[in-house]
Amino acid sequence: MEDRYSQGFNKMESQLGESGKSILASFPEKFEDIGKYILEFVFADLGGRNILEDKYREMITIVSLISQGDTANQLKLHISCALDAGLTENEVAETIIQCVPHVGFPKVLNAISIASFVFEQRNEDENE
Repeated sequence: MEDRYSQGFNKMESQLGESGKSILASFPEKFEDIGKYILEFVFADLGGRNILEDKYREMITIVSLISQGDTANQLKLHISCALDAGLTENEVAETIIQCVPHVGFPKVLNAISIASFVFEQRNEDENE
């Protein structure tokens, strides 16, 4: 059986591709264990549970990030991952709108700006 690190790396690579590798490489040497924890816990232990489809995991992640606030970089990444996992732009938008009564307008307005940026960027990339 593959070890947790390898399982997590393979799952991360299938979901994030090169951006995932860039994230891992971006941790300073003193913090490189964070990448190991992300791979082993988030991608192998949690992501390896075959109960929820990846698109639903991403939807939950988006809601969690919106509720925390100040997570723009992670929100950009996970909105893109949600689209790659099969959610439509309309489903991502509806997920964000559904957060209004629970997290408030300021956090949702920030998320709308981020989602709009991701949608535009992806549409530009597709049209090139």
